[in-house]
Amino acid sequence: MKQTNEITRATASANTQQSRKDTPCIEMEDVTVRFDGKTVLEKFSLMVDRGEKVVLTGPSGRGKSTVLRSILGFVVPESGTIRVLGEPLSSGAIWRLRTLIGYVPQEPDLGSGSVRDWLERPFSYRANKELKKNLAKLPEMFHQFLLPLDLLEKDVETLSGGEKQRVTIVSALLLQRPILLLDEPTSALDEASRKRLTEFLSLSSDLTVLMVSHEPELLRAADRKIKLS
Repeated sequence: MKQTNEITRATASANTQQSRKDTPCIEMEDVTVRFDGKTVLEKFSLMVDRGEKVVLTGPSGRGKSTVLRSILGFVVPESGTIRVLGEPLSSGAIWRLRTLIGYVPQEPDLGSGSVRDWLERPFSYRANKELKKNLAKLPEMFHQFLLPLDLLEKDVETLSGGEKQRVTIVSALLLQRPILLLDEPTSALDEASRKRLTEFLSLSSDLTVLMVSHEPELLRAADRKIKLS
């Protein structure tokens, strides 16, 4: 009987792990968003599986950035459901779910202070202290994204738009965010940096990425393209 119980528990545990593995990373179901009486998204649905790279395209003003901001809870839909790893986005869960997401807006606001201080600050928080060892990967990550190491001592206010985008991506990766939301991540990058970012995303099979972009290289590398019109 004891052996049977152990087998039952092991089977249940395996089934639970498989269920979690099969759960989509991001789900949006019939989401409607309106601003000042204008409909930005209407009954919009989306599903992004784990490890999938999905690009949102379409004309300006069609709600692409709103999709990302809704997933983060920055925009509250009028109706519809949003789930992250199977859990509904609610006021009680929003802060915890945000710890699973790295967000790179088109124009990151890094505040003030040195780049090093900005990158190290999140690791002073209790939730991230166990990840502090990842700071040892900074040289490797800077090399990956073609950032010079002396950039660490510069003030964040002096960085170019492309440098801010790449530093923000590095931060999300050091914090081991399994989901990346990228809003026009190559808009301020030169050709070499665009290529590096595209290669990195293509090779990161465990990383789930939802991005807004019209960059041909990213579109070719994506698993799926969704056009908002």
